[in-house]
Amino acid sequence: MALPWRDHPAWRVIEAAEAALDEPLGELVTTAPAEALTRTREAQLAVLLTSLVAWTALEPALASPVGPDDGIVAFAGHSLGQVTALIAAGVIGVEEGVRFAARRAELTQAAADAHPGKMAALLGATPEQAEQACTAAPDGCWVANDNAPGQVVIAGTPEGVEKGTAHAQEIGVRRVTALNVGGAFHTPLMLDATAGLEVEVAGMALALPSAPVVSNDDAVAHADAEGWRVRLPRHVSVPVRWRSTMETLTGLGATTFLEVGHGSMLAALAKRGAPGVTVRNIATPDDIPAIPAAPEVH
Repeated sequence: MALPWRDHPAWRVIEAAEAALDEPLGELVTTAPAEALTRTREAQLAVLLTSLVAWTALEPALASPVGPDDGIVAFAGHSLGQVTALIAAGVIGVEEGVRFAARRAELTQAAADAHPGKMAALLGATPEQAEQACTAAPDGCWVANDNAPGQVVIAGTPEGVEKGTAHAQEIGVRRVTALNVGGAFHTPLMLDATAGLEVEVAGMALALPSAPVVSNDDAVAHADAEGWRVRLPRHVSVPVRWRSTMETLTGLGATTFLEVGHGSMLAALAKRGAPGVTVRNIATPDDIPAIPAAPEVH
């Protein structure tokens, strides 16, 4: 994912992360075999580091707004991306953020091992239908992601998700797709991870953000630092409210979203959840010059 950045000055982020974790990471984001990226810790570190490299390259292009209405309105990130957003906003330092992300992956994997679970996307479903589907297994199935109109994810115990998806089809959800993930993330089955992250974040240095960061669980733009000692551990065991997050961003006056890092999942969601907003992907060095001198961005 990061191979296009290998000779770019922003590669220094990878070197800083290697120093922080005292392990080689360059191969992980360039030439690692697919099986290496099926492990939770390695996959999440690869996504985080690739996004941070792209952000480090992009940030200077956004640093000199032309007028008072130009510049960064807010930051947001989906699930693990919330950690990336907090690093980009300056709430968490790069090295400490990388260490936190590695620990987050370890704790969520441990919770998944202790409390096995599954996730399934309900395509074409409304949030109300998803909630109704979960009533078939009230203690074993929950809404995990409200991503965009027509895309809601439920998660829970294997039996709970089986009951929830069956009920979803009974009430008219047109398509149910099992997700290839290793646990029921963003549900109460991850509460062990939340408890572990509360300990982890207690000793971290947090700074005020350069622009507000929209939280996954309440879709509110937060301009403080200390509140993330609660929000950051909590976000692994509560739903990702991404549809509401996009509404918050547009409500703040954003007219352009930038998806920073490999892939285009969030850009696709934005086209459905914020159809009047310009969406751009920043995935390679070639994407940087295409950005206007002073966009309104995320």
